[in-house]
Amino acid sequence: MIPHFMNQFLRNALPERTWQNRLRRDGPLAFMEFGPLDVDRLQRLGIEVDKLGPRLVVCMWDEESPLEIGGYLVVDNLAMGHPSMGGIRMLPGVTPAAIHNLARGMTLKNAAADLPYGGGKSGIVAPKNLDPADREEIIRGWARLIRRYDDIYLPGPDVGTNDRDMKTIAIMNGLEGALSKTADMGGNRIDELGGAAQGVVVAIRTALEEMERLKVLPQFADLELPQGRDLTVLIQGFGAVGTHVARLLTAVDEVQRPSITGVSDISGYIYDREGLPVPELLDLQNERGMVARPYFDTMLSRARPGQGSQAPVKYATHSDDLLRESAFCLVPAAPIANYLGIDAASGCSMTVDRMGDWTLIVEGANTYSPDPARRAARSRMERTVYWQKGVLIATDFLVNSGGVILAAQEHLIKAPPHLQIPPEMLGDRAAVDGWLEAHSAEFAALAEERRLAGEQQIREVVRRNMKELIDLLVGDPDMLPSEAAEEIAIGRIASSESDRTAADIMRPIPTILAATTVREAAQTLVSDRSDLLAVISESGELCGVMTEWDITRATATGCGDHVPVSQIMSRDVISAAPSDSILDVLRKLEHYEISAVPVVAHEGNGNGYSGRGVLGVISSDTLAQGTLYRLLQAQG
Repeated sequence: MIPHFMNQFLRNALPERTWQNRLRRDGPLAFMEFGPLDVDRLQRLGIEVDKLGPRLVVCMWDEESPLEIGGYLVVDNLAMGHPSMGGIRMLPGVTPAAIHNLARGMTLKNAAADLPYGGGKSGIVAPKNLDPADREEIIRGWARLIRRYDDIYLPGPDVGTNDRDMKTIAIMNGLEGALSKTADMGGNRIDELGGAAQGVVVAIRTALEEMERLKVLPQFADLELPQGRDLTVLIQGFGAVGTHVARLLTAVDEVQRPSITGVSDISGYIYDREGLPVPELLDLQNERGMVARPYFDTMLSRARPGQGSQAPVKYATHSDDLLRESAFCLVPAAPIANYLGIDAASGCSMTVDRMGDWTLIVEGANTYSPDPARRAARSRMERTVYWQKGVLIATDFLVNSGGVILAAQEHLIKAPPHLQIPPEMLGDRAAVDGWLEAHSAEFAALAEERRLAGEQQIREVVRRNMKELIDLLVGDPDMLPSEAAEEIAIGRIASSESDRTAADIMRPIPTILAATTVREAAQTLVSDRSDLLAVISESGELCGVMTEWDITRATATGCGDHVPVSQIMSRDVISAAPSDSILDVLRKLEHYEISAVPVVAHEGNGNGYSGRGVLGVISSDTLAQGTLYRLLQAQG
C-alpha cells in the first residue's frame, strides 16, 4: 500500500485532476510521472525547474502489498550519459524536494568526476528500525518499482540503505541493476575502503601544492603553508567519512604525518593542539560507535608527565563547538549541510563570527542544494569566510566523489556474460547465493580490478578539480568558491551535451506509405500521439511529412478523406542527419519556425547508418524534455 505519510503529502500537494490524469498502473504498481514541462505540478511538489532539470520525477508505490512500499525517483538530467546514478535514501519523512536536491548534487558530482552518468536519486518512505523481514520485503518491492526505469536510473546506497540492500536489488533485477554491492558480487566495499574520504585526502594534499598561487589575492597575501605535523586538521563528524579521513591522512611516515587536533561526534568533541592518537580513536569507534566522551573518560583525563593533574585534552558535550577551535584545515564530515552560516537563525552548526581560524575547508559531507534560499545563504557565508577571512573552500561535489567513482567501476568494468545471474535465478536469494559461492574467486578478482581502477580515477579527478578551482579563483578575484565549483561541473555538462547528436535524443516516428489515405493518416496521428508522420516510398525513402495542419488544411479545402496523402503532404522537408549536433537541430527549428524535424540517414555520409531511411524525429518537446537546450543556448 502507499505509505501513509506519502499519501497525505501527495493528496495535499496535487489536485484530484492530476491524480486522474497522471496515475498509471502496471498490475499492482502505481506511477505518477512529471517532466520539465510540468512546471506548476513540480512546484506543488516543492521542485523548481531550471536550466539543468529535472528530467523526470516519479511518485510510485505498490497498491497491493500489505506493507507500505512507496517513494520517489528523480532523474535530474542525462547530459553526461545514460543512465543516471545516485543512491536510495530510506527515511520516514522523504519528500520529492529533498530527493531532487540530492539528485542535483549527483548531477554536479558525476560531472565533476567526469563520469559518463547523469544525476539521479530515489527515496523510500519507510520508518526506521524495521523488522528485518519487513525491511527485506520493502527493498524487494522498491526493486520491482525502479525496474521500470532501469534504462535511466542506476541505484546505490545512501542514508538508510547499505550494500546488503543493493545485493537484494541485484538479486531481483540482475547484477547490472545496482551499484556498491557486496564483495561477493564484485562490489567495491566502499564503506570499508573509505571512498569519499580518499577524495578528501587527495584534495587536502593537492591544496597544499597549489595554494601558493592564491597569494596574488589580497586575502591570501600572508598565506603560510604547513608541512608534516604542522598541518593541523579538525574533523567534524567522526563517522563513515571522518574516520577514514583521519586514517588515510596519518597513514604516512611520522615526519610527514599531519596532526588530527580535534574530532566531534554525537557524544561531543575533543581537542588537543598537540594532536590526537588516531589509532586509539579508530579502535574506540569500532568498539563503542563513538569516540569523544569515551576517549575523554578513559584516556585524556590522564595528565601527561610534568603537567600535574591538568588534562591536556579539551572536551565539551556540544559537538558543534569543535568549529570554534582553530586549525589549518576543517573537514566537515557530519551529515550537516549547513555547517557555517551568517546568523544562528539559519540553523547552522556555527556562525562565522564565532568560527575558529582556518585556512582551508574541504567538504567531506554533502552540502550542495539548488534551493534558491539555500544558495543565497551559502553565498553570504562565503563572502565572509572566503573574501574577508581568507579561507579556501573546496565544495563537496568537487572533492568527495570518491565513493561515486568507486561504485561506478561496477558499471564501467562489466562482469563478463558468464558472471551474470542466470535469469531463472532472479528473485531467489538462496539460489543466487549458491551461484555466487561457485564463482567467488572470479568475483574477487573482478572486485580488485575495479578497486584499482577506481582509486586511480579518484586521484586524477580530484587533483584536476582542485587545480581548476584555484585557476578560476586566481583568474577572477570576484568569484566565490561555490561559483567556481559550479562552473567546473556545469562546464563539463555543457561540453558533454554539446557533443550529443540527433541520434542520441531522437524518438521513434510513425511512418506511412504515400498511398495511405488522409483518413488513415489522421487515425495514425491520433493513435500514436505524434506531431509528425513520415511519408515514405515503397523503398523506404522519405518523400514527405504529414502534420495535423496538413490534414486540417486539406479538410478546409474540400479534399476527401479517401485521397492519398501524397496529394496533400509537405514535400519540402527540413530534416536532420543523425550526426547533427543538438544545437544544429535547435537552430533549424528556430530558423524555419517549425516544431519538429525527421532524422534521416543519407548514403555515404559516414554516420554508420545505411540507406536513406527515416530514423526518428526530434521535436521542440523532445529538446525541452530530453536535453539541456537552454544551457546550450546560454553557451552560444
